[in-house]
Amino acid sequence: MSVPVRRLFRAIALLAALSALVAATGCGGGGAPGYCADRDNLESSIRDLANLSLSGGLSGLQTQLREIQDNATTLVDSARSDFPSETSAIRSSVNALAGDVRALSESPSPAQVTAIASDVSRVVRSITSFTDATSSKCD
Repeated sequence: MSVPVRRLFRAIALLAALSALVAATGCGGGGAPGYCADRDNLESSIRDLANLSLSGGLSGLQTQLREIQDNATTLVDSARSDFPSETSAIRSSVNALAGDVRALSESPSPAQVTAIASDVSRVVRSITSFTDATSSKCD
């Protein structure tokens, strides 16, 4: 596997690990809104980026991205009316990540690796912002 691909996976794993540090510990019990569980699912799929292996290559990244997109869509749909700006940020950051991952070749350029790392960072920030906004209802 090429050096840029290894850098890509290292950058993604680092950012996913960082998201684990800033993610909430989870939703509270019984009376929590449905978007709390949706938030936890999205955070989990982001953290799972750290578990990607180089052997999975680009297809492994694309598979994980589909899970992230599905979880983001579920969260946005369930929380959009209560948190429109936060869910909009999640949607746009995940869409940017998806677009850049779709544009990757098997030997991504350093610029593509940098763009993906930046996208993952934006996704993490948008989820963190949502987590902060929902902490009183979910934690």
